[in-house]
Amino acid sequence: MASNRRIGLEQSKTRALLLDATEQIMRDEGYAAVSSRRVASRAGLKPQLVHYYFRTMDDLFLALFRQRTEAGIARHAEALASDQPLRALWEVSRDPEGTAMIMEFSALANHRKVIAAEIQHYGDRLREMQVAALARTLEGRGVDPNALPPVVASILISSVSLFLRMEDGIGMSSGHAETEALIERWIAQLEPSESARPVPA
Repeated sequence: MASNRRIGLEQSKTRALLLDATEQIMRDEGYAAVSSRRVASRAGLKPQLVHYYFRTMDDLFLALFRQRTEAGIARHAEALASDQPLRALWEVSRDPEGTAMIMEFSALANHRKVIAAEIQHYGDRLREMQVAALARTLEGRGVDPNALPPVVASILISSVSLFLRMEDGIGMSSGHAETEALIERWIAQLEPSESARPVPA
């Protein structure tokens, strides 16, 4: 049965402080370090305010994930609308801070089904955006969709960048430069820069 307890407004500055504090803790120490007391302390607020704005810790995590999701969707939409969406998607996907948070939320999802469901929903939404944009791009470049399905291009760019950033996080770098160079060459072939394009006669 749902609680009738009053919940703080979503536009509140205090709520924003709590979300920022949660993100800082997750980024610095991992999701397991997040507690209502730790979040309040990091935000410089009283612990009871955490549950004034979020009924449960799951609600707090979900609010943070959704806030980051909307920002991520906006960044991807801008990237995919550019003249070189493959390159822009590659650059957006290589963001180390974003990757670190994806890893934390993925680890959290192993223990909290509501987080896993939200990640799946976001992932499906993002992949649909990517595939639609890359399909237009690859078709415009004369690429056979059977030779390179847009969904495969999407997964290759996203998964390679995520994996490399994950290894960076634990100090591994063997083969990274070579892999990134290969991806760069592949993108350059599909999306040559203006200077590399043939000059009309």
